[in-house]
Amino acid sequence: MRLAGPLRLLAVAAAVGLLWLLVALVLGPPRAPPPLQRLLARPDPAPSAAVPRPPKFKCGLSRPCPPAHFAFRLLSGAANVIGPRICLEGRVLMSSVKNNVGRGLNIALVNGVSGELIAARSFDMWAGDAEELLKFLRPLHEGTLVLVASYDDPATKLTDESRRLFGELGSAVAKDLAFRDSWVFLGAKGVQDKSPFEQHVRNSRSSNKYEGWPQALEMEGCVPRRPPLTHTWGAAP
Repeated sequence: MRLAGPLRLLAVAAAVGLLWLLVALVLGPPRAPPPLQRLLARPDPAPSAAVPRPPKFKCGLSRPCPPAHFAFRLLSGAANVIGPRICLEGRVLMSSVKNNVGRGLNIALVNGVSGELIAARSFDMWAGDAEELLKFLRPLHEGTLVLVASYDDPATKLTDESRRLFGELGSAVAKDLAFRDSWVFLGAKGVQDKSPFEQHVRNSRSSNKYEGWPQALEMEGCVPRRPPLTHTWGAAP
């Protein structure tokens, strides 16, 4: 009778121990506290050194322009979805964000001496008035820079006179520009030769990047700044 109590306690302890063992087998070993986990964990591999990005200069150019030059970047529109962009000396002159671009020809006129923007307009060359473009191009002053980026269709409303005016600005392409061609161009009033800053892709079903349009164009570079006019004694102003 005296042993009944201790035996009962022993049986209870054995039952509790068996229950603990079963729980441990089902749930796994108890988790170590966070500090111990960090101590036992394998160290993380050293992070790889970040690859330094190449520096960007005005308008995103990969290298600076030489003295007495303007940095520029021209992007034509992509099909009829993404608008064009015109940048000069780190300033965006025309873009969809500025809400001053449209279907047709997007043109920025810039003072060739100071780099200041004179005017920026878009001309609808599909359903617009062709005379508006002529009024914009005819009165240009000597040395004015003309930056052009196409969007959608740049050519349907081009007249013989407007093509000739672009040719006088240094374009070799304007005379043959056709429906939905991609075109970017930088010229100037009074140039003697063809501009080296011009790119053109024809609209062709066999080579178009988009369903009904050729690939978009991107051109960057450094255009010489026009030196200011100087006057000598006795010369007319």
